[in-house]
Parts: sequence; C-alpha cells; structure tokens
Amino acid sequence: MFNPSDFPQPTRIPVNGVELEVFEAGQRGAGKPIVLCHGWPEHAFSWRHQMPALAAAGYHVIVPNQRGYGHSSRPAEVTDYDLEHLAGDLVALLDHYGYEDATFVGHDWGAFVVWGLTLLHPSRVNKVIALSVPYLERGERPWVESMEAVLGGDYYFVHFNRRPGVADAVLDENTSRFLRNLFRKNEPATEPQPGMVMMNLARAETPLGEPLMSDGELAVLVSAFESTGFTASINWYRNVDRNWRLLADVDPIIRQPALMIYGDRDLVARGENLSEFVPNVEVVSLDCGHWIQQEKPEETNRLMLKWLEQQDAT
Repeated sequence: MFNPSDFPQPTRIPVNGVELEVFEAGQRGAGKPIVLCHGWPEHAFSWRHQMPALAAAGYHVIVPNQRGYGHSSRPAEVTDYDLEHLAGDLVALLDHYGYEDATFVGHDWGAFVVWGLTLLHPSRVNKVIALSVPYLERGERPWVESMEAVLGGDYYFVHFNRRPGVADAVLDENTSRFLRNLFRKNEPATEPQPGMVMMNLARAETPLGEPLMSDGELAVLVSAFESTGFTASINWYRNVDRNWRLLADVDPIIRQPALMIYGDRDLVARGENLSEFVPNVEVVSLDCGHWIQQEKPEETNRLMLKWLEQQDAT
C-alpha cells in the first residue's frame, strides 16, 4: 500500500476567481503536461499511483483538487459548480503554467469534466483518457429529468437535485463509515437498492467487499471530507441539467485521440454510441470495479503509458 506521507506537498494557485490546491510531479516546463482530474467523492490523492509513473516517463503531472474539494475554494453559489466554471478552472490552470494545451485524464466526475472541457475548449486538449465514465451524449431531454423518468426519484442523481441538503447531512454525519463502505474492490454486478445506495452506504454497519485502501490512505479522504463537508462536491450533481443546457449549441464530436478505460465490474453503464461521438477512441477494460486507477494501479499505468507512447509516435 502507498504511504500517504510520500504524496507531494501542494501549492495553492489562483485561477478563474478561485484558488486550487494543486499537487505536481515531474519537471515543470521540461516535461509534457498531463492533468489528472479526480471524481466524487475523491481527491487528488486518488492519482497517487499514477503520478510517479507518469513523471518517470517524462511528463509534468498536474493534479488539482478541483473546486469544492480539499483545500481548494468552495464557492457558496450552486451555479459556481457548473461545467463552464469547472472547465474554466482547468483552462486557467494551463494558462498559469504557460501551456497551450495538455493531455487530460479524468475518472468518474473528472471524466465528465474532461469530456466537457474538450467540447468547450477543444484547442486546449490534445488527448483524452477517461476512466469509468464515457462520453455522455446530450439527448433531447435534460439528464436528471431522463434519469428520474427511468430510475425514479430515489436515484441519487435525482435525489441530490430534488431534495437539496438531505443527502449532504446524512453523509456529513457518517463521513468515515460512508467512505469506508464505498471504497471497496470488485463491486457486485447488481445492486439491490440502486436509488438510495449512497445513503445506504453511509448507514451500513457491515461493509461488503475487500477494502480498496489501507487505513492510512482512507484517513486522507476522511480527514478531507470531515473538514469540507459534502455539499460543495454534491453541487456538481446539482448542475447536471444546467450543463445539458450549456452544451446545447456546442459541436458534440470530440476529434482528439481518446482512450476509454472501463472496469468490468463497474456499475456505470458503458457508452453504447461512444465511437459516433468520439471517432478516434480506443476502448479497453480491466477486471475491477469503479475505482479503476486505485484498484488496478499497475495495469492502469501500463495501459496509459503504452497508449500515450503510441500516440506520440504517430
């Protein structure tokens, strides 16, 4: 297991009207820039296994705690967490370092942001690597409305939007238990109560599955969320339909080379029409659950580095 004391010390960087807590590896200006974007409810620490491998391969690795997380800014307005703001933070981060573009890697919500960044600011992204969450085609109905029609009002995306503050309070009161129960290896293929799974995990006394992290690693996340609470990070969910509207007039095709990494045991649905919207995508999968880069770090590193080397050779 990784020793948390080996994780780099962060710097706080002013961007786009906020400050981001940013962790780095590799040599600034000398290595090719690659930005790693975490998901929910995570932290830059989720990339601890990838940072040294990418730095050793010659990359300048930039890993922000995105707004709402860790010691990064937590604006009070819900709309300050929409895709325009989140993508704007990453563009401003490139400007801070003086980079015209970079390779962006995202897991979970981070993948959604990276796909959106590439749509909104295509000139700033040279390659995309997404883990777990594929490109989400826009469709004719707002995303939360569509989820509610199919999955019901208890589905957590819907619940976070329709009952603001309720889930936040439950997770805040049970932070350690929730994160301990959530971060498990090899999620089951089926889930008995998908709608209320987040609240169920916060209340469950007996966790299922093998722990994903050591106690010391988990303590990093527990400490972070006990300090910040969950509201700011859940506000990302409360902008899902706003993001749908923001993308209304955007060219929906992503033309950059892309690598899509799935976990075979992940509950997140695969993109049925991925190649239609991302024509230059390569799709691979690993025998793991949702927390791909943490559950299978060596395999993830090999896939990423091999694909990046192939892209740089063409």
